[in-house]
Amino acid sequence: MRKVAFITGASRGIGKACAHRFAREGYDIVVAAKSTEENPRLPGTIFTAADEISRHGTEVFPLRCDVTDVGSVEAAARATLDHFGRVDVVINNAGALWWKTMDETPMKRFDLMMDVNARGAFAVTSAFLPAMKAQKSGHVILMSPPIDMKMLPGHIGYCISKFGMTMIAHGIPLEFGDYNLRATALWPKTLIESFATINWKLGDPSVWRKADILADASFESVRRPDLSNGKALIDEEFLRAVGYTDFEQYLCVPDGQPQVIS
Repeated sequence: MRKVAFITGASRGIGKACAHRFAREGYDIVVAAKSTEENPRLPGTIFTAADEISRHGTEVFPLRCDVTDVGSVEAAARATLDHFGRVDVVINNAGALWWKTMDETPMKRFDLMMDVNARGAFAVTSAFLPAMKAQKSGHVILMSPPIDMKMLPGHIGYCISKFGMTMIAHGIPLEFGDYNLRATALWPKTLIESFATINWKLGDPSVWRKADILADASFESVRRPDLSNGKALIDEEFLRAVGYTDFEQYLCVPDGQPQVIS
């Protein structure tokens, strides 16, 4: 029986890169995202992504999942477990971004970040906990940073939502270690090519890395729980620790100079 990875926000960007990596490693994939119809500003749907990822030869199951809607999350979890009978990796990748100071953050934006990031990751993880506890295995990945107060200026609302995700990564092995459940928070060292960086005009391809670096870090975190469980890791630092040396493969353009996230 193949292992199963459930990935939110997998219709594009980092989530889709993770889906490709896990599929190449033999995992069946659940592409869980809201996009069921094409949007010019956000190309790709769960169906186009599933078709692309299925070329690796494993089964890919496209599921509409709105992480802000608990009913949608629970329905997606039930559908996944009914279809595959198990889940081995849950990647909480769906995210909402608003890099503004506190006085430039409307409550509507703050609520969206909390709903998608902290609350969404909590809801998705909670929906799969009974199954993972029953099978006594499972690894949860949160796309969130180490809790670092230097991140706060200009990002207070965003950090509240993202640090909340990181607390899940720290807490899962403490609460459910007896069930062999593991968790890891992952964060990029540099800007990553995604629709977030594109739409927010955060640099250009010369200062971005491909999303593949986070996909590799995600897979290696599952493969090496001795180095990742309960921790909040930076992608490049972790990959170097497990033996990666070629980081030019992640450049978006030749001779690019990836911009470190400050």
